[in-house]
Amino acid sequence: MAEKEDDFLSKKMSILDHLAELRTRLIYSFILFILVFFISLIKFKISDFHISIAQLIYIFLQQPLADILDERGGRMIFTALHEGFFTQIKVGFYIALFVSLPIILVQIWKYISPGLYKNERKIFLPFMIATPFLFLLSFLMVYYIVMPLAWQFFLSFELTSNQIGLPIEVEPRISEYLALVMRLILAFGICFQLPILILLLVKVGIIDVKWLSKNRKYCILFSFIIAAILTPPDVISQFLLALPLILLYEISIVLARFIKKEKK
Repeated sequence: MAEKEDDFLSKKMSILDHLAELRTRLIYSFILFILVFFISLIKFKISDFHISIAQLIYIFLQQPLADILDERGGRMIFTALHEGFFTQIKVGFYIALFVSLPIILVQIWKYISPGLYKNERKIFLPFMIATPFLFLLSFLMVYYIVMPLAWQFFLSFELTSNQIGLPIEVEPRISEYLALVMRLILAFGICFQLPILILLLVKVGIIDVKWLSKNRKYCILFSFIIAAILTPPDVISQFLLALPLILLYEISIVLARFIKKEKK
């Protein structure tokens, strides 16, 4: 009886130790997030003016629109006194999130990996490494392909003074622009994780190559539905999200065949 009580106490202490370790890792991740957030809002002197990292990132994000508006003349505005301040706060939040997220994933991996078998660690580790690379790939596609094409489409509805009627010119608000850009980045970033999800399900044996090939038509349908939900209401960005999703699905099928051969 005493031995059973000792076993129970040792297991209880072990659980408490695990919870304490989890709390410590979460605290470290939160501290990193807060540090990056405040550092991004501190203004540094560059040449003859002071500017923060958040403002530099926002200028970088608006560059695809600036390249188009510079040709015809344009500007960005904010209509509320607090809008400029809160927009910088949001940019700082996104910077802190993207910088600290890989560290948070590493902390999660260090916490769960000791409880996994060696073959389970071999399964999950490549996917943990591939996640940030796919997100970076999605960001590059959004910044250099999707945004220039989408902005050109939206700006095509302007009416200059040389045309019939009163001129209609765009003056985008900084908060609305940031919300639209982050919506595109997050939508593409999440959808580009599709190969990781599919290959993980194949690796653990939930689905197989035959199932993927058989349901290809449903993937095409759902790709356009997801693109219509996540992207702005324009055909260009919807197609630019749906087509990579279909391509990633086909790449997943090819990689799943290699996994099947490896298992054999």
